[in-house]
Amino acid sequence: MKRSAASLSKTASKAKRPRLQLPEYHLTPSLLDETGEAIWPAPKDQIEKARQLIRECAGANKRTLIVPDKDADGLTSGAILQRTLVLLGLDPGLISAHLLQKGCNIHDESERKAMAAYKPDFIFILDQGSRRSPPVIDAPHRALVIDHHWALEGDFPEGSEHVTACNSPPVATSSLLTYHICSSLHEDVQNTCDWLCVMGTHGDLGNALKWEPPFPDMKATFKAYTKKALNEAVSLINAPRRTSKYDVPAAWAALTAAATPAELLKNPMLLAARAEVNAEVERCTHTAPMFSGDARIAVFRINSAAQVHPVIATRWAGHLQSSKLEVVLVANEGYLPGMVNFSCRVPRSARTRDPPVNIIEVLRGIAERAPNPTLRERLGESFARGHKEASGGIVPKAEFEEFLEILEIGKKQRGTSPSKTKKDSGAKQANTLMNYFGKEPVTG
Repeated sequence: MKRSAASLSKTASKAKRPRLQLPEYHLTPSLLDETGEAIWPAPKDQIEKARQLIRECAGANKRTLIVPDKDADGLTSGAILQRTLVLLGLDPGLISAHLLQKGCNIHDESERKAMAAYKPDFIFILDQGSRRSPPVIDAPHRALVIDHHWALEGDFPEGSEHVTACNSPPVATSSLLTYHICSSLHEDVQNTCDWLCVMGTHGDLGNALKWEPPFPDMKATFKAYTKKALNEAVSLINAPRRTSKYDVPAAWAALTAAATPAELLKNPMLLAARAEVNAEVERCTHTAPMFSGDARIAVFRINSAAQVHPVIATRWAGHLQSSKLEVVLVANEGYLPGMVNFSCRVPRSARTRDPPVNIIEVLRGIAERAPNPTLRERLGESFARGHKEASGGIVPKAEFEEFLEILEIGKKQRGTSPSKTKKDSGAKQANTLMNYFGKEPVTG
């Protein structure tokens, strides 16, 4: 029996809307210098200063402190630098690593004192983000910041050198930037650190990244270690920092002891950490969203001692759809006593907006609308940090509630609520920059 025109029309109207096609990350146009050469992965003068300081450090043979961030990108950046310094002749016994405490940053006085206790002559800060601040430590030292988080020219510790990828699109990860800097310093860096570079880069940009120019050719690396092993290793190294124990030292120890990614895949500590995190994500991820009065912000509130708020923000950013939605915000009230840790992501439906959604500007704009003009200052220096596509903060609970009041949660405008698409059945890796450009994440 033939179907009626009305029936066909009804069926067509219910057809699944086409998946939004997003541009490949590596095709993001690069900025050019006065000679027409791409400024990538960072300005040449910054890269050369970084190389010179690394050479000086290795030649001085003095106490050296590496301070990597807690995730795959940060830890692999530190591991690449550590191996490079040893290859250049620095005594391994003179190299120490300082891993920050849960909820802290390098500018906290407690961390400055902890770093100073090593009595380092050289300090390398990797993937930590940065802001204008006093020197890394008070004692005399040489410091280098290697980073890719959004920062203005003066947003670095006093007296430090810095090299940043944040103004050189397509923005490289800290591990890729470190690998680029170090590869020319010793002939063995490439064949001992290439897999670390891939791990760190996939940790932030996702495993669907195409290693095409300006990114380096990694075909030999994938052939030697396999994509499956590399991506599985990313998932495992990212897990310990998300647990309630915040066991970053275990991840660092496993990574720096490994000669290949395969050595990480059977590590019982890493496997147990990932199982714990997956269970906690499953417990918290079904929280119902609330929406701002203008439907631009979706807010999820969870309570967990684990760092699962970035994972959940990334997952929901792939499911919510709306012509008005700009930011998915997941607030975790159980991560640090008296504080709210929140993560924000751009929903998939908003990733091709022109101009692009800038989460840092969105958050700061909301705070500026506060009836009490002191709110922005009270939110603190850890508010609206990170990347334009992936930001968040650590703020006092009272100030967070005041911030939410500005959003007029629950005062829904008719017809503006985003809808949730069918949930993907596969497991996802969260907290990747490439997710903002529509690529499938790594499992974990």
